Amino acid sequence: MQVEDDLWVANVIGQEGLRAKDGRPPVRYAAIGEGLGVVRAKAEALGGASVHMPRIGCGLAGGKWEEMEPVIARELAERGVPVTVYDLP
Repeated sequence: MQVEDDLWVANVIGQEGLRAKDGRPPVRYAAIGEGLGVVRAKAEALGGASVHMPRIGCGLAGGKWEEMEPVIARELAERGVPVTVYDLP
């Protein structure tokens, strides 16, 4: 969704439920990867947009950064979309 002339916001849903089931956290890395693919396509269509985000999937969704970082790299950074990941307090 475009919120300003040069600012777009994307919501990527990559979580199943709110709590762990059968020992698995709610995060779904493949779903996040698919969503980031859509974000990548939009960034490319906008002519070289960059993506800025916190460590997605690693808070309440229960994901691990060592598993999420390669998804972000594969879907965005390795395909030419600049990515900045912020560590929020």
